[in-house]
Amino acid sequence: MSNINFKIDNGVGIIILNRPDKFNSFVRQMAFDLQARLDECEKNPEVRAIYITAEGKAFCAGQDLAEAIDPKQTELPKIVEEHYNPIIERLRKIEKPIVCGVNGVAAGAGANIALACDITLAAKSASFIQAFSKIGLIPDSGGTYYLPRLIGLQKAAALMFLGDKVMAEDAEKMGMIYKAVADEDLQTEALKIAQTLAQMPTKGIGLTKRLLNESFNNNLTQQLAREGELQNQAGQTYDYQEGVNAFLEKRKPEFKGE
Repeated sequence: MSNINFKIDNGVGIIILNRPDKFNSFVRQMAFDLQARLDECEKNPEVRAIYITAEGKAFCAGQDLAEAIDPKQTELPKIVEEHYNPIIERLRKIEKPIVCGVNGVAAGAGANIALACDITLAAKSASFIQAFSKIGLIPDSGGTYYLPRLIGLQKAAALMFLGDKVMAEDAEKMGMIYKAVADEDLQTEALKIAQTLAQMPTKGIGLTKRLLNESFNNNLTQQLAREGELQNQAGQTYDYQEGVNAFLEKRKPEFKGE
């Protein structure tokens, strides 16, 4: 049985973490499989949005610690460098929208993978835990980069130092995620968002994502200049012409993601 299930449906590449008996904690091959599926979604023009969720009661408990402490397995620095850093880089650099449906506990690297996605929804029973301090480690997988930018330095520091559990509704209130929804509605609502995005102007959304990434490091003048440059690129796409024509003709646009 694969640790990562994958299918393409209505323009959405659906990636499902599938190690439920271990709370979808990562082992080496699982990390590589997720990287491969993300690469496939990036390269395949049929995929215009990506949806990530998980089987079972948990979303992802982070690293499988049995593998991390096994002297015969990969050492900790390589786990970070080869497993998680490439996953986070892909989540942010793929210029297609990525929706995450957190169905249960998201701990450690699992929490930070969820937060690196573009739009994250969570079941109300789900929780987020920066669990690293509980075992003497530091937050990785982009946690120290994205969490303070999402919720502020004070809250991020407290959650990382103390390892407190944050329930989905509180995560929504503090701006950590987009939305908390009823457990029974999570998959339907999150997948609906991904399907909606898959019918939208993919190139324009991808350029928007690029600008959001750059905004973390640009000053206002630099960001305004980049907006001008990428607006010019967006204006040369098929979908821009289609959107304008549809508006003028008072009809629903039929975007192609081109």
